[in-house]
Amino acid sequence: MVNKESVVVVTGAANGIGREIVKLYGELGANVILVDQDRKGGEEAAATLKDAGVNALFIEGDVGEEATALHVMDVIRGQFGHLDILINNAGVSAFVPLLEMTTEQWDRIIHSNLRSVFLFAREGSKLMEENGCIINIASTRAFQSEPDSEAYAATKGGIIALTHALSASLAEKRIRVNAVSPGWIETKEYEELREKDHEQHFSKRVGTPADIARLCLFLSDSRNNFINGENIIVDGGMTKKMIYE
Repeated sequence: MVNKESVVVVTGAANGIGREIVKLYGELGANVILVDQDRKGGEEAAATLKDAGVNALFIEGDVGEEATALHVMDVIRGQFGHLDILINNAGVSAFVPLLEMTTEQWDRIIHSNLRSVFLFAREGSKLMEENGCIINIASTRAFQSEPDSEAYAATKGGIIALTHALSASLAEKRIRVNAVSPGWIETKEYEELREKDHEQHFSKRVGTPADIARLCLFLSDSRNNFINGENIIVDGGMTKKMIYE
């Protein structure tokens, strides 16, 4: 269970889902490390947590760069000596028409969304002991697509495949690895959503970052260690909805 000895790293923690995740773990007493390229957002998030009595640390960096992963883990090694929970949440999206997408645009999305998961899992697992936990944030877009979303869909499908591969490789260390695939999670103006937006879901509402944070907390609880190598969809039932036109 999460306590004041727990050390938690969340990538993409300056805004949205990542920010809600560090907030929840911080409220439960964990030491939280926020990693993001957004310096302003990251510093504001860390400052808010510190004002609430949380031991929070913001580290600026491009999560797709090996140097960032190495630096983050060096800081944790020096300050805490171990890592308990790693949540790979960072990701970017760009919807570019297929015939117009450049190789550079493709590479940037793969770099940020998928390469980062590999780098942080590889380096983070070196600091984990038995009952360590890695959670990778994927997406229902691994299974469903709109036009011009090739790169984003590829990274999210890749994250799910990487998740079960990591769970196999890290089994001997008793480190479990799972993925979470959010559906529609509104991170900004929830009150501006329309009734028909909510009605698209069996749950009759659009999701919130807190829905994802609570599942991460559940998965990281060592009492739930029989869940391993899985991808859990959190979408209010939207991907199960049959539509006839």
